[in-house]
This record gives sequence, structure tokens and C-alpha cells, in this order.
Amino acid sequence: MKTGATQHLEQKTPDIAEMDAADDAHVAASEAEQLEINRRNIRVIEALLFASSEPVSIKEISPFLTDMANTELLLAQLVKNYADRGINLVQRGDKWAFRTADDLGFLLRREEKETRSMSRAALETMSIIAYHQPVTRAEIEEIRGVAAGRGTLDMLMEAQWVRMRGRRRTPGRPVTYGTTPEFLDHFSLSSLGDLPGLEELKGSGMLSSRLPPEMQIPLPFEGELSDDEDPLEEDDPVFARDE
Repeated sequence: MKTGATQHLEQKTPDIAEMDAADDAHVAASEAEQLEINRRNIRVIEALLFASSEPVSIKEISPFLTDMANTELLLAQLVKNYADRGINLVQRGDKWAFRTADDLGFLLRREEKETRSMSRAALETMSIIAYHQPVTRAEIEEIRGVAAGRGTLDMLMEAQWVRMRGRRRTPGRPVTYGTTPEFLDHFSLSSLGDLPGLEELKGSGMLSSRLPPEMQIPLPFEGELSDDEDPLEEDDPVFARDE
């Protein structure tokens, strides 16, 4: 037989099914709220990328998003959203941009005249910097076997394909050069690891097929500064001729 106290306790104890239902409703509401926050953040990222004429970094995107937003995951979701569209979200180094889908690029090609054609010396210098960076002017000349023209590096820097990285920790502290995010964007490379390898260069005819078997294509350094580089100082020159 139940006492009055027992009956009173049972009346005060919530039904377990009701508690579970309340918890489920709370979880569902939290998930819906998070989905809405993510949807808004993704819209913000889209707007920023469409409005920018240059690729945008995560550091530049994050301040516009809600607190605790995972920018990398949001970008990954946006990549999936645009995977089958006429434009794709692509990574260029540590930056992101919308670009025409590769299979539709031919629709937008136009006959354009370059105001300043790239000389063979500039192409060779650009290739050396891309594969051997960080590299100094003297090292470029040693690899090419000829002196580097005074204006060649200047032209590549003015095109924003090459930048001064730092100074080598050797006597004279020569300037080191490397590529830029604009270089990656122009040649549709996500990172320097996407540069053509030895077999690809042979297949394209850019290298002779009769090369020494031990020849290797170097792997460029992608970090900010290597162990043998010092950062540039405020009074360092902007262009190579001022070195």
C-alpha cells in the first residue's frame, strides 16, 4: 500500500518520456540554430569573395564571421556547393577565389595582345625561381649559366609573379626571391606542389627526353622563411635593381 508521501513524490517526478522529448526538442533547436548560423556565414564568405578582385585569405575572411566559426570547414562546404557549377571555389596558396570551371574556360578565351611579351630570359628566370626558391640573383645566374639582365627581375616583380622573400645568411646577405599568390593564381596552381614534375615537363616538350637519369626537379620551399634566411628590413629596396 502506497503512503501519502510516496504518492506525493510520484506526482512531482516528471515522466521520463516527457524529459526525453524535451531534450530532443532542445537538441533539434540547437542544431537548427547552428545550421542557420553556418548558412549566414557561408553567404558572408560568398559575398566577400565575389566582391574581391584578388584571392582572399582566411585571415581576411574570419573577422566578418560569427564567433567560433570554423572558416576552413565553411570554405570546404562552399567548395562542395560550387563543385558542379560554372564557377568553382579554388585555393591559391593560402588564399581563396572564385574562378571559371576548368572545362568551361575555352568559352571565355579572347584574342588579347600582351603589351609586354615575356622574353626567354624572363621565362627561364621565372622557372628557376619557381622551382628553386628561395634563390638569390647569383644562384639564378649560376643555374642559367649567364648573367641575369638588370630588368628581368624587375619585370617579374612588376607583374607581381615574383617577390623579395628575405636575405640569405651568407656574406653580403643577398636578397632571396620567391613566387607570389598572384603567380599561383595566374597559372591555376593551388600550391607550389602542383608545379609540373620531371615527366610532365618532358611530355610537354619543355625538357629534352634525353636527360641524365639521375636528374631531379627540385621541390620549392613554401614557407615564409627558410632556416638560412633573415626577414627583410624596412629600408630594403622594392625592386631588384636597387639591391
